[in-house]
Amino acid sequence: MFGIVRPCAHRLTEGLRTDWMAHLCGLCLALRADHGQFARVATNYDGLVVSVLTEAQSERLPESRRTAGPCPLRGMRTAPVALGEGARLAAAVSLVLASAKVRDHVADRDGMLARRPLAAAARKVAAGWDRAGARTGSDLGFDTAVLLEAVDRQPGIEALAGPGTPLLTVTEPTETATAAAFAHTAVLARRPGNAAPLAEAGRLFGRLAHLLDAVEDQSADAASGAWNPLTATGATREEARRLADDAVRGVKLALGDVTFTDDRLVHVLLTHELERAVDRAFGPHEGRASAAGHGGGNPYGGGNPFAGGGNPYGGDAGAGAAGHGGGAGSGPNPGDGAPDPDAPRPRGFLAGCAAALWVGCTCQPCCRSRWEGPWSRKRRRGAKGECCDACECCECCACDC
Repeated sequence: MFGIVRPCAHRLTEGLRTDWMAHLCGLCLALRADHGQFARVATNYDGLVVSVLTEAQSERLPESRRTAGPCPLRGMRTAPVALGEGARLAAAVSLVLASAKVRDHVADRDGMLARRPLAAAARKVAAGWDRAGARTGSDLGFDTAVLLEAVDRQPGIEALAGPGTPLLTVTEPTETATAAAFAHTAVLARRPGNAAPLAEAGRLFGRLAHLLDAVEDQSADAASGAWNPLTATGATREEARRLADDAVRGVKLALGDVTFTDDRLVHVLLTHELERAVDRAFGPHEGRASAAGHGGGNPYGGGNPFAGGGNPYGGDAGAGAAGHGGGAGSGPNPGDGAPDPDAPRPRGFLAGCAAALWVGCTCQPCCRSRWEGPWSRKRRRGAKGECCDACECCECCACDC
C-alpha cells in the first residue's frame, strides 16, 4: 500500500480515522469485486483520495457504507467500508497507476525483471490491469485513455530529458493524469462547477507525487543506475523543494474554490498530510513544526514514522534525524546519491508481489508496530506503532487554516 498521503491514526479524530479506513477498505474491496483477488495488490493510499473527494462533495447516504466481514488486514475485525462510484473510480485509477509502476520496473530491468520471460509476464499483467481499469472507468463515464496516454508519453519525455530540462516538463504526464481523475469526482458527485478547481488540485497533486518519488528514490536509483528526474536534469534539491512547497500551497488554494458537503477528511489529507509528506522527503521547514504544535525541529523526533513516505521504493525508517530524503536515507548525507552499503537490496516485481501477499495475509500493516516493505525491504511503522517519538499530537480539524 504505497502513496504519499499516509495520515497517522493519532492525528485523526475517531470519526475521521474511521472514515479514512472505510475508504481504504472500500478501495481494496472494489478492486476485488471488479477485478479479482490479485488486483488488491494495487491498493494504495493516494488512490483512495479519489474516493474521499467524491464522497466529500456528495450528501452522505446510509447506503454509502456497509459493514464488511472480518479481514486479516484488519486483524480479523469487521468495519464499515465505503461503497459506490467513488470507490470504483479509485479502483480504476489505482490499477492504471500500478500498471505504470510495473512498466517502469520493466523498463529499468529491476531485479528479476531483467530476465526476458519475467519481464514479458509483468508486461502482460500490466496490460491486463490497463484493460480492467478501462472497463471500470467506462462504466463510470471516465475515459482512462487519458491516463494510459500519459503513461505512454512518460518514457519518451524521459529519453529526451537532460541537463537543463525543466523538472515540470518531466512531471507533466503525471499532472495530466491526476488532474483528470480529480476532475471526474465532480462528475460523479454531480457538481460540475467543481471540476475546474479539482483539476487544478489534481494537477498539482500529481506534480508533488512525482517530485517526492524522485527525491526519495534518488540514492537507490544512483546505486542501481536507474533513471531519476533530479539526476538526469541536474535539478537541485532546493529547486525540487521550492516546486513541492508551491504545489502544496496551490492544492490548498484550489480546494478553497471547491464546494464540499463535508471537507474535514479532505482538509486533513490534502493540506496537512501533503505538508508532512514534503517534510518527510526534504526535512521540515524551520517554524512549520512549531506552528503545527510540535515544539519546533523535527515533528517526528528521532525517527520517521512513515518510512519512505508510503512509496515502496522510498526512504528508510532508520534514517533518524539526518534522513528525510534521498531514498536510502541512512548515510551522513542522504541527498548526495551515495548508496547505503548496509541497506537491504530491493526485491524485484514478482518477488515483491509474493512478499506483499505475505505481509497482507499476516496483518502486518495493521497489527504490528514495524513491518518490512515488500518491494523496498525498508522498515515501516504499522498501525500499532507510536504516532511519533517525541511530539504532542494535535487534532488537525481544530486548526485555523
